[in-house]
Amino acid sequence: MKIAITGGAGFIGSVLAKRLKDDGHELVLIDLKKSEIFPDDSVIADIRDKEALTKALKGTGAIYHLAAEHRDDVSPLSLYTDVNVTGGQNVIDAAKAHNINRIIFTSSVAVYPLVPADPKKGSSEDHPPAPFNPYGQSKWDSEKTFEAWAKEDSARSLTMIRLVATFGPGNRGNIFTLMNQIASGRFIMIGDGHNRKSIAYVGNVAAFLHHALGLKAGTHLYNYADKPDLNMREFVASIRGALGYDGMGPQMPYALGLLGGSVFDVAAKITGKKFPISSIRIKKFCADTIVNADKLTETGFTAPYSLHDGLEEMIECEFQDKKQDHKKAA
Repeated sequence: MKIAITGGAGFIGSVLAKRLKDDGHELVLIDLKKSEIFPDDSVIADIRDKEALTKALKGTGAIYHLAAEHRDDVSPLSLYTDVNVTGGQNVIDAAKAHNINRIIFTSSVAVYPLVPADPKKGSSEDHPPAPFNPYGQSKWDSEKTFEAWAKEDSARSLTMIRLVATFGPGNRGNIFTLMNQIASGRFIMIGDGHNRKSIAYVGNVAAFLHHALGLKAGTHLYNYADKPDLNMREFVASIRGALGYDGMGPQMPYALGLLGGSVFDVAAKITGKKFPISSIRIKKFCADTIVNADKLTETGFTAPYSLHDGLEEMIECEFQDKKQDHKKAA
């Protein structure tokens, strides 16, 4: 099958592309840049450009829609709507133009409230969305447009996957930032660290996206997280241990950390600069951000890697030099 991936040159898209290629599929990788691993399959296009997107999708039988604006410091905020909502609608319109009936869309657990519906297991797919930031709202708005597309024709297959924070080699998201701060000796543990985080390893996410290609017609919605969840103390201790550090390192009360984040918020407004610390990042770091991913088992999917496997691989790939330095200094 000829399959299109928006965001195909990105972090998750690149890992998924390799899986699909190994499975014998022909690819069209739509992104703002060429794919480093499959440049000949790349089409440079912006999903906000409906004409270019429609042209790129001609002849494809399925679409993975991964492209999104997701940074939490994006400016202007209208980019969330322009890319995630309008861009998603452009994907739908292009699919209609070419009679493409299978779309797999990566949404986000940011559609749920910051405080989980079920404190023990986290929000499940049947919990009403209540986004706590503009990014989450844009993903929820986009979900509704894709649902409307699926309802128009019973032959259509829509799989929407609400992803948690995903990590792996090459990623430069929040988990990489945390690892880098610990590896550089700049990390301070804020709060007591008993809050839990649902996270996912990119190898497992790509495997489930591949698995979802075989789901039947209709609308399917899944949370994706690799279980069991880790609390922040376990997470930080695991990273520090792999890097050669002992214990938890410096710690700071939540109230003091939040005050510091607010100071950086003010500094960002005054200077126009972006800082790695903000009040929203402090709140997110100290919150229980867990989701219930039990529904995944209904599909027969089994994750090929453990979280421990993924963390070890990322540390080995990204921080090997710093890991050796720490061991020598110990």
